[in-house]
Amino acid sequence: MSDPQEDAPGTLDQFDIRGRSALVTGAASGIGLAYAECMAEAGAKVTLTDIDAAGVQREAARLNDAGYEARWASCDVTDLLEVSQAFNDHVAAYGGCDIAFANAGLDVGDGFWSPEDRRNPDGQIDVYSKAKWDKSIDINLTGVFHTVREAARVMKANEGNGYRRGGSIVITSSNAAEVNEAIVGVPYMAAKAGVKHFMRHSAYELAAFGIRVNAIAPGPFVTNIGDGWVKKNPAAKQAWDKLVPVGRMAETYQIKPLALLLASDAGSYMTGAHVMIDGGMQLGPVKPIDDD
Repeated sequence: MSDPQEDAPGTLDQFDIRGRSALVTGAASGIGLAYAECMAEAGAKVTLTDIDAAGVQREAARLNDAGYEARWASCDVTDLLEVSQAFNDHVAAYGGCDIAFANAGLDVGDGFWSPEDRRNPDGQIDVYSKAKWDKSIDINLTGVFHTVREAARVMKANEGNGYRRGGSIVITSSNAAEVNEAIVGVPYMAAKAGVKHFMRHSAYELAAFGIRVNAIAPGPFVTNIGDGWVKKNPAAKQAWDKLVPVGRMAETYQIKPLALLLASDAGSYMTGAHVMIDGGMQLGPVKPIDDD
């Protein structure tokens, strides 16, 4: 009897996604753009979608100019018909869909974030606007449902179509799904906690179809969330850096290796995982050292 490991692929071969295709929501900037860049750099054909049509058009053109294969689509993830059309057009362009990133999200606070105080007055339950609650849940939770729903629909059709069976769906969650993060406010935390459990049940349901569903849970990254608050306020970034156990906020390129792991065959035995990438923030913020 031969050793089953003799036929096992090489370690780096398992990360190879050349010839596959990926659709990314919320890809005009930040973590979503990093996902799209990662997929393109690793050899996949990519559709970038975002409600910011000018932004994804610009970024898709930049990737094409760099020699990658990318297309773009305007897509509001709160509109199921738009999400469905984005996937249909992706399949028509690339012959199927192997990888989907349900990334689009939004913080809908008023931008009053203070790392020193770590409380957002706008997020207090007794004064929080129902309209903002509805908007946060609609984008951050229902938008994920729409994306996973449509990704599952097209990925189930992969089998028997000369295409790879199944696929990989990666959802952007947050460390706020695991720990109390007062700065982002109550609806964002509720939405991301919902995302975590929706991901787990989706993974359970779709495993029989060869479709893996996992979530990446970022902590403090320098992105455009909160209207680019950290980018515009160096003092705020320095305050955040001091709170993170590893001593700094993350840049979006640092999420790419994890995204490739979950999207590729390297993560073929991973489904239902909620993977934290937060510089140790789940362990608790760093407490100032008393020099006296």
